[in-house]
Amino acid sequence: MTSRTFKYPSGAPVRHSEQQQQQKKRRKKMIIDRVSDGFSVLLDRDADLISPVQLWGFPGCRSPTEPLLSPGEPSSDSEYSWSDASVEAEGTHRSRYQGVRVKNTVKELIMRRKHLHTQVQQQLPADEECAVLQGRKREAESVCFSAVKRARAADGHTPMECVFSDCDLLEDLGALLAPSLSVGSVMESVCADAPPLYMQNTLPAVQNTLPAVQNTLPAAPPVSFFQWQIQQEDEKLSALSPAELMSRDEDGDTFLHIAVAQGRRALAFVLASRMVELGVLDLKEHNQQSALQVCVAADQHLIAQDLLSLGADPNTLDRWGRSPLHVCAEKGHSATMQAIQRCVQQSGRSLNLELVNYEGLTPLHTAVLAHNAVLQELSGHVTQCLVLLQKRKKLAECIATLLQMGAALGTRDSKSGRTALHMAAEQANVELLRLFLDQPDCCSIINARAFSGNTALHMASALQGRDAQLEAVRLLLRRGGDPSARNLENEQPAQLVNEGPLGDQVRRVLKGKSAPLRP
Repeated sequence: MTSRTFKYPSGAPVRHSEQQQQQKKRRKKMIIDRVSDGFSVLLDRDADLISPVQLWGFPGCRSPTEPLLSPGEPSSDSEYSWSDASVEAEGTHRSRYQGVRVKNTVKELIMRRKHLHTQVQQQLPADEECAVLQGRKREAESVCFSAVKRARAADGHTPMECVFSDCDLLEDLGALLAPSLSVGSVMESVCADAPPLYMQNTLPAVQNTLPAVQNTLPAAPPVSFFQWQIQQEDEKLSALSPAELMSRDEDGDTFLHIAVAQGRRALAFVLASRMVELGVLDLKEHNQQSALQVCVAADQHLIAQDLLSLGADPNTLDRWGRSPLHVCAEKGHSATMQAIQRCVQQSGRSLNLELVNYEGLTPLHTAVLAHNAVLQELSGHVTQCLVLLQKRKKLAECIATLLQMGAALGTRDSKSGRTALHMAAEQANVELLRLFLDQPDCCSIINARAFSGNTALHMASALQGRDAQLEAVRLLLRRGGDPSARNLENEQPAQLVNEGPLGDQVRRVLKGKSAPLRP
């Protein structure tokens, strides 16, 4: 009987019989077969390779996180750690576990994996297959139509014009491709997962054909936003009868008056166009104001331009005898006055600039009096008011526009006989005095007399408490004002000067003892 010598971790030699060694081999073989069977079952179930994390779950396999032991210590991967109690009772010691034996090779496992994947694909339901085909179709469409979009963008279209739906792009592409290649064939080939070789061959042709197709289309005339609004309003008012068009509310306002007051230009244009056909464009409301006068009062210069182009009367008067120019001059609507000026010049119609209201004032008189009122209000403010400054500027623009249109500077008002120069001298309005004295006909009106016989120099000399009085007197004298002129009470300008330091300076200037300022 042969025997072998083994050593326990303590180092003591032990003799074993040959029968014990055979039992040990049989036990090892049984364990290895059991481990390999479990390993093959696991491979069959997952159809994939086993990672070290899965391997350590088998008996005799070390955990990947378990630290290695020293050679003298019993390890968890030895047979001693998983053998039964009978083996331990025999006093034997198992060697370290060195690995497992795999039944199936890696190649067989990969082939089995492919076979299972093919069976799963054949057993997919219809909805999943459609989803896969739709995904492939979208990929093919994105590849195909990205070049078409680039061709449209390169042809001068904006990016927003190149944004179309997939259906529109498919129809465009089907129309431009060969007759044999229709939209249906494109979809069928995509769904059949055919390689899109025709796309690579036809895309350059599509890019070259797109500009030619677009050039053959008739170019639509450009439509502005205002014209588009007119078309929309015209469609809405298509069923409006003439009786409804001329109907009024309790204040006598028609639809046109209300649209103009609200600033709805397109609606006002459509209503005015229909009222022109009926001959009632200048229909007036309870204050005897036409639609043109309402839009002038609201400072709607664009609507005023439209109404004048349609034939509105620019010389119509309201219940106070004011013309549209009177309203613009009173309120300082310089933009509306300039619009009236342009329309009258283009149409060639006559515009009466010397119409007087019921106060006997022309539009120029009204603008000068409004400018004097703003100037007087500004003198009472400690700080400058931006609103008043803006209004004064607009009133000055209205006066300059009236002079450009041909308003007479020497026209007198109906009540006192004053001219615009008299009215500016009454308030020592140096800004307007300079404007009037720079006019070509200023020499003929510099010594014009009012009904009281006073000249502009008389009125400027009689002022009291105005800081600009001295400058106004000097301007009048420099442009030809007569200091020896007498009014109806036989008074000269020097006799009307008030007492005080400022009055003394004005008096010296009038008597010629102080030379006037040079320009």
